Amino acid sequence: MNLNSRLFDRIRIKPAPQEPGPAVARCDRPGCNERGLYRAPMGRDREGQYFRFCIDHVREYNASYDYFRGMDVDQLLKYQKDEVVGHRPTWSMGARRGAQAAHERVDESMFAEARAYRPRGARGAGFKAEPRYNALALKALATMQLTASATEQTIKARYKELVKRHHPDANGGDRSSEEKLREIIQAYNYLRANKLV
Repeated sequence: MNLNSRLFDRIRIKPAPQEPGPAVARCDRPGCNERGLYRAPMGRDREGQYFRFCIDHVREYNASYDYFRGMDVDQLLKYQKDEVVGHRPTWSMGARRGAQAAHERVDESMFAEARAYRPRGARGAGFKAEPRYNALALKALATMQLTASATEQTIKARYKELVKRHHPDANGGDRSSEEKLREIIQAYNYLRANKLV
């Protein structure tokens, strides 16, 4: 890089103008005219508020500061207990206060319509809703020549039937349908791995 270039000579950085800093308050100790550079908390129930002291008076204030001044023993114990959870509300584990009363207020008639509704093909209390399949599961079912309404028993029965039909031993050693057999086995293994069979 050539530092003697005419372009380099024209680049100048203008210094930032000096802004006056914030005015520093005087020490809050009556009769002290020193600068109050140090903050000291005002106390309980005044969080976020601070006194401004000089170094000597902040040391004096900190030596005598007691956040818990004026609290009795019961208040101290309650504060310690709440400190464990960061002063956030908590509830007992496994207990739902008022749950019984809320259950008693439920109008049972609002569930009557839901109980009366039976989807197509529902038979008795042991009704099991049709499973929902993703795109890969639907492709696996199509490989096995089944639709999305196929049940677990139907899938297993179709798998056994297709394996027997396409297996080389069942065809006198003919390996022409061996690729189809592989596709069927992969499709069934996919359904089984995804707990659909």
